[in-house]
Amino acid sequence: MAHQKTAIGFPEAIRAVLDAITPMGTEKVPMGDCVDRVAAGDLSAVVNSPSVDASLKDGYAVRSAEIRHASPDTPVRLRVVGTAAAGVPFQGSVSEGTAVRILTGGRIPDGADAVVAEEFTTCGESEVIVANIAEPGRNIFLKGADVALGERMCVRGDRLTPGVVGILAASGIGEVPVFKRPSVAIIATGDEVVAVGRPLPEGKLYASNMATLNAWCRRYGMATTLQTVSDEKEALTRCIEAMADSCDAILTSGGAWTGDRDLVAKILNELGWKKYFHRIRIGPGKAVGFGLLRGKPVFILPGGPPSNLTAFLEIALPGLLKLCGHAAPHLPRITVTLREDISVRDRDWTQFIFGGIHAEDGPLRFSPLHLKSRLQSMARAEAIVCVPEGVKIFPKGTVVQAQLLS
Repeated sequence: MAHQKTAIGFPEAIRAVLDAITPMGTEKVPMGDCVDRVAAGDLSAVVNSPSVDASLKDGYAVRSAEIRHASPDTPVRLRVVGTAAAGVPFQGSVSEGTAVRILTGGRIPDGADAVVAEEFTTCGESEVIVANIAEPGRNIFLKGADVALGERMCVRGDRLTPGVVGILAASGIGEVPVFKRPSVAIIATGDEVVAVGRPLPEGKLYASNMATLNAWCRRYGMATTLQTVSDEKEALTRCIEAMADSCDAILTSGGAWTGDRDLVAKILNELGWKKYFHRIRIGPGKAVGFGLLRGKPVFILPGGPPSNLTAFLEIALPGLLKLCGHAAPHLPRITVTLREDISVRDRDWTQFIFGGIHAEDGPLRFSPLHLKSRLQSMARAEAIVCVPEGVKIFPKGTVVQAQLLS
């Protein structure tokens, strides 16, 4: 693909990106620091949880056969021989005619096979009167019921959500092998671009694309370095070379095409990057490019806000997530029903439609945004629907997959 002359299709482009990128190295981090990281290996429980058969209720550990006919009219009297609480087990056993007072989480004593809840009992000085049955296993939480020794808790490539972190902790895992997170250079090019926070001269604009890209990278825990560079070849060359030395991946924003002042691709060619593509059949975002410079991924993103964001979300972000080790390197997806027709001008290109999600009676529904402002449309969008090559229209009521943004 080093000498691409025509636009390639979206499936070919995303396949090229994911095939070319390999995840970062790995490291071990303490349990408390692993949330939202990506597991670098399969993890299995090293303990049972709970570690013993435990009581689900406050009550009395009994032999179920002895109270099989218990009722308010025919109560059964048992001698109480001790107490068991969470972490403080009863050291003896339950024998014929006896019971053990047990609190929630307490270990089931030897000899007992059920717990009768205390609301069905009346406690005396050294005995308990039981007025209800408790069949074998009643109110007992079995050893390993939450987590069984050796049970697989997560696999390589899984994102470690708070829920997963909790189950790993219950599994006895103190340190977690995770993929390292990449540092990403975001370079906004153009004489008209001004870094956010600086005075804005007349005729110029703030680097809002860079702010958006930075926010997306930070959402996934990537470190970022931000640079604004004028359309001056030497300055841009120095910046790209410096970022290739210090960062793990590069995003360029603007200067993406082949005009006189579109320098990014020309500079990368001179620096000897391995180009995979630089134009794909997607709308918006066709000028997106991808290659490796010194073995590091470089994504050329167009300057127009809709093209910039679409190219990032559909091409660059999957590549960056692959670099992070994600097994499913894409935005989360849900099934939606279209509230209105979605038609495209050119069925030979893949089109991405930004829209909103509506929670109504029945299935979730998607409708395109029709705001006049490009930036406000993107800011308010909750999801994206893809209209693949070869499709001219998705009629109202069509069930499709949507990529979630919010």
